[in-house]
Amino acid sequence: MIRSVRDIEVENKRVFIRCDFNVPLDEFFNITDDRRISSAIQTIRYCLDNGCSVVVASHLGRPNGAFEEKYSLDPVFKRLTRILNCEVKFASDVIGSDAKQKVATLEKGEVLLLENLRFEKGETKNSEEFAKELAEFADVYINDAFGVCHRAHASVEAITKFFDVKTSAAGFLLQKEIQFSKNLLKAPSRPFVAVVGGSKVSGKLQALINLLPRIDKLIIGGGMAFTFLKAQGLDIGNSLVEDDLIPEALIVMEKAKKLGVKFYLPVDVVAAQTCSQDSTVKFVTTQEIPKGWMGLDIGPATSRMFREALHDAQTILWNGPMGVFEIEKFAKGSHKISHAISEAYATTVIGGGDTADVVSRAGDADEMTFISTGGGASLELIEGKELPGVKPLNSKDFDS
Repeated sequence: MIRSVRDIEVENKRVFIRCDFNVPLDEFFNITDDRRISSAIQTIRYCLDNGCSVVVASHLGRPNGAFEEKYSLDPVFKRLTRILNCEVKFASDVIGSDAKQKVATLEKGEVLLLENLRFEKGETKNSEEFAKELAEFADVYINDAFGVCHRAHASVEAITKFFDVKTSAAGFLLQKEIQFSKNLLKAPSRPFVAVVGGSKVSGKLQALINLLPRIDKLIIGGGMAFTFLKAQGLDIGNSLVEDDLIPEALIVMEKAKKLGVKFYLPVDVVAAQTCSQDSTVKFVTTQEIPKGWMGLDIGPATSRMFREALHDAQTILWNGPMGVFEIEKFAKGSHKISHAISEAYATTVIGGGDTADVVSRAGDADEMTFISTGGGASLELIEGKELPGVKPLNSKDFDS
């Protein structure tokens, strides 16, 4: 059992909450979907209601261990202030003089947001030295960042070594995510359909293999579909492909056949010579992608076929968009699948990250049963892996 923030004493303590505020931003640094921020509010408010002072930390994007203006948490700070409707302080660094001074003067009922954790090289290296400096900011550690629990990073894993069973726990969001994923796989209503997209097979291969015995249909779209199409002997032009994973793609297809899992791949695509809004597009079957062109979205026939395959589903798990949805020209396929899933009479589970962003842009968020805040983390949970950020919060892993 994972320890909850309710199971430990937090009254009047200084609490460090690791959140996942890795939100999508437009070119003007406006937040396009604040679901990850609003999802963490319940845990922050619980601590404030218990007389705590709260230090909140998160990453945003993938800066290379140094300050980069475009990855500053400043937009998050402004949105967090508005949602919490109270004064939030913002440190211009993570463990530097500004952060230390602001933590030292933090009063009960106040919230301090640190600058992007990944501006420090020690974060992604899981540095114990860096984790120790973060741990000194608080008496209690709460992990509410499901989206990074599959990463062994300093603020997720190493930091737990400086707290014990009485001073570390999971926030409400993390708890909910883990319970939902586990319950979903225990006894899903059938037919159970998995829709998997995104750019690469490599990050999802093991999840596909582990999913196959549990599901009735597997629908594959997005850039990863081209590795499977090439494995079937098709000429895919300049489309994204992972040649080294073609043998594994064949194994997945063979296993699906053996288990009687219906396996769906795109039959047509929206193709272009360049991945831009200005490029000329063609609608072609997957057997006729011209030389020098690449598939950037599923085509209309594929959208109809996938919709048909989803028609009788009782449980749908969707992880990964169907095309380069950030560019309007190549977003239609993802939006059509989002609409089809939202209209299904099924339990619909959306793996976070880009998929949650698609669902939000398509206006279907309110129709989905559950939208996870973590794409990679939810896949690894489905794979049956023990997440580095969750393992230390299991009561059995600590001596009381």
